Amino acid sequence: MTETHATLGPDAPVFPPGRYGRRRAPRRRRPVLAALLAVVVVAALTLVSVRLYRQYGDPAYDAQVISYGDITDDQVVVDFRVNLPDGDSAVCVLRARDHAGAEVAREAVPVTAVAGQPHVTVRHRLVTTARPFIGEVVRCRPAA
Repeated sequence: MTETHATLGPDAPVFPPGRYGRRRAPRRRRPVLAALLAVVVVAALTLVSVRLYRQYGDPAYDAQVISYGDITDDQVVVDFRVNLPDGDSAVCVLRARDHAGAEVAREAVPVTAVAGQPHVTVRHRLVTTARPFIGEVVRCRPAA
C-alpha cells in the first residue's frame, strides 16, 4: 500500500503513482509571441481596410437625392445633388424600383462640376420598363 503525504503544497495535485504515466513539466507561455502575432494581424487588417477604402469609398463623390417625382407608367424624374472636387466630373448610377422592390430602370448619368462650386444639382428623367415607385442614386464615381 502506498501512502500519500500531506506535506505537498495546496496547489499541487496528488495522483496515485503509475496510474497516469509520466508527469510533464508545465508548458511556458509566450506572451511576446502572442503580442507579436496580434500586432501582425492588426497591421494586415489595417492595410486591407485602407486598400478597400481607396478602391470603393471616396467621400468626395457623395450624392444625395433631393426629390423624385413626375412618376408615370414609363418614367420618373430624379433631382439629386453631388459633391465633387472643383472642376472634376463623375458618373452617377441612378435606378428606379417598383412597389415590390424590383429594378425597372438603371442608367449612368455623367455629372461635371462648375468651377468654384462644390455641389452640382442635376435633374434627370429616367425611362422605366414598368411603373416606378421610387427613384434613387446608387453611387457616384470619378469619370474615367
